[in-house]
Amino acid sequence: MRVDAENAMHRSPGFFRCLGWRLLAALPTGRQLLLGAPLWGLLMAVSAAITLLLREGEATFQLPKILLLFFAGGALAWPFSYFLGRFCALGRSAETRFAAYFLFLTVLTIAATAFLYAMDYRLFYARWHAPLGTRIWQYQFLYTTGAAVYQFVVLGIRLYLPFGLAALGATSLWLARRPHDMQR
Repeated sequence: MRVDAENAMHRSPGFFRCLGWRLLAALPTGRQLLLGAPLWGLLMAVSAAITLLLREGEATFQLPKILLLFFAGGALAWPFSYFLGRFCALGRSAETRFAAYFLFLTVLTIAATAFLYAMDYRLFYARWHAPLGTRIWQYQFLYTTGAAVYQFVVLGIRLYLPFGLAALGATSLWLARRPHDMQR
């Protein structure tokens, strides 16, 4: 397998050169990360807050923790989403750029928030789990994390709707309309 990869690299150096160029060109600047991550996190927290206040009214006991979770999930997802969106969008049409940003912002924002929720969930149940590193602990970690992710997918994603979806569409459209941003 390794010999085939080396032969492919020698036969078509343009592919690897192009891939390296795309990776470097897709790297966001520090400004794009420092401004984008908190703004995206804030949009996700505002989406959760509006949805909770409209649906639950004053019955949200853990509102600050929920908002922090959605803010942190959005802020954590932004750098990866933005990089992967730029990587896939380089040299593409506006529709393709929109689809790339929409896809990566959606999937990675949900994944990052679900991960943070699962780690908080796991932290709560850790006191009843077996000692760290044992086989039983590994099963408990796996199933607790899986249950938390499932619970977030069932109950947490609804907090992104409808305002998070509107923010997602607007942000993806704004990013897709900036072709000058795609050149470094």
